[in-house]
Amino acid sequence: MSKYTTGEIAKLCGVTVRTVQYYDTRGILVPAELSEGGRRLYSEDDLKRMKIICFLRELGLPIDSISQLLSEDDPGSVISLLLGQQEHSLREEIREKKEKLDKLEALKKELKSVKDFSIDSIGDIAYTMTSKDKLKKIHRNLLFTGIPVGVVQWTAIIMLMLKGIWWPLIIWIAVAIPYAIWVSKYYFSHVAYLCPQCHTVFQPKFKEAFWARHTPATRKLSCPSCSHHGFCVEVAKEEESK
Repeated sequence: MSKYTTGEIAKLCGVTVRTVQYYDTRGILVPAELSEGGRRLYSEDDLKRMKIICFLRELGLPIDSISQLLSEDDPGSVISLLLGQQEHSLREEIREKKEKLDKLEALKKELKSVKDFSIDSIGDIAYTMTSKDKLKKIHRNLLFTGIPVGVVQWTAIIMLMLKGIWWPLIIWIAVAIPYAIWVSKYYFSHVAYLCPQCHTVFQPKFKEAFWARHTPATRKLSCPSCSHHGFCVEVAKEEESK
């Protein structure tokens, strides 16, 4: 039967000699025998065991889990559990890395729109990026609350056009006016604006915000900190700490 030295088994398995020695100290790959000169000698079974260890390490299983698996009389009873745990860990790692990749791509995209770049520019972009999810939630809330009002509106229009009935339209107007007032107050109480000049985040007065020119992501306002008057970036208002 073939015998392998530490260097030979390391070469056959594509690892370093130190790795083989480490597995020996951990008790998961003990050499079959020692030569008269004290050299570790590994058998064919040891080589097979080493290849199994390397395969499990490639899957990302930690040494402790591999040691537990190899010491089991019935390894089949724990392999599914260990692999399930490792799968969950790897999927979570992939999810976290994808989030980081998405943020990097978003940052690169935002940087292209910055004319006068500075360190503060990165801070502004980071603020708007972290605020996007909160803004989406605010917009979602407005959408859901607006659906019933929209249903009443189209019902009133259809009944007016087809049957000449006016009273549903009166009901819609009675509902739409207070709804519009509530929506405006809700919206402007939950958003703030980032000044592109001094990088201050502020909340304008309701009247100024309501009548200001705007785009889907900006609104033309006066910054209370530096008095800059121009388009400021819309962000979600930070929750006040209790």
